[in-house]
Amino acid sequence: MKSEIIGGVGLTHLTVYEQRRAPDGEFSGSPHVHALTDEAYYVIGGRGRAELHDVEHGFRTVTLKPGDYMQFPPCVIHRIVSTGGLVILAVMGNAGLAENGDARIYFGKAVDDDSDEYARLAGLAKNGLTGALDRRDAAVRAYGMLITMWESNREGYFAELKRFVDKHLNGAMKYEAKFSQAITEGPFAWGKRSISRLSALPKGEADLEGEFHRPGPDYSYGMCGILRPIMGLKPIAEVCG
Repeated sequence: MKSEIIGGVGLTHLTVYEQRRAPDGEFSGSPHVHALTDEAYYVIGGRGRAELHDVEHGFRTVTLKPGDYMQFPPCVIHRIVSTGGLVILAVMGNAGLAENGDARIYFGKAVDDDSDEYARLAGLAKNGLTGALDRRDAAVRAYGMLITMWESNREGYFAELKRFVDKHLNGAMKYEAKFSQAITEGPFAWGKRSISRLSALPKGEADLEGEFHRPGPDYSYGMCGILRPIMGLKPIAEVCG
């Protein structure tokens, strides 16, 4: 099995954007949705909230403080808001999927109907922090209209929510082979490994080795904030004193 986090999940140290306020006055990331992947947050420091939208419950908010843990399934539009230095350990159920087609940012219907404009906006983070914040701002402007519909037009809100989620689910189908490979080599392979260990009892697994990661200077500008993913694990033997 290749070196990866236990269970084939993804772990990322996430600092929510506070370099510039969004158009609604909040420090936040971009509202977005996943097609297949469960997501979880363990709050390391600071304060904030998660804003969630799904076709069953509508709009809900969850306040976040150090030590809190929350998780939610795919098909939920979510935005993270910092009200004071919010830092999170983000857990993705399938490592790598979110960065490879399993996430779609909410820019509204007009942008969803224009694939070139969606690609332009989604790609702004390639220009660094300013681009990532510009992308976030474009998303939050559209998101504001979704919030307005929740407050004044529930029927329209749920129709728009369903439209966006369906748009992403249909688009994600083209990545089925790539997603299947990632799941098979990640979570599914870890499950098979556990069953193999169980069936081999009382014999233990031979040639055991631990793995290690120490944060370096590298980071990226993600949808929610500044990301420092835990990856590139090394055998403990290479770092032992």
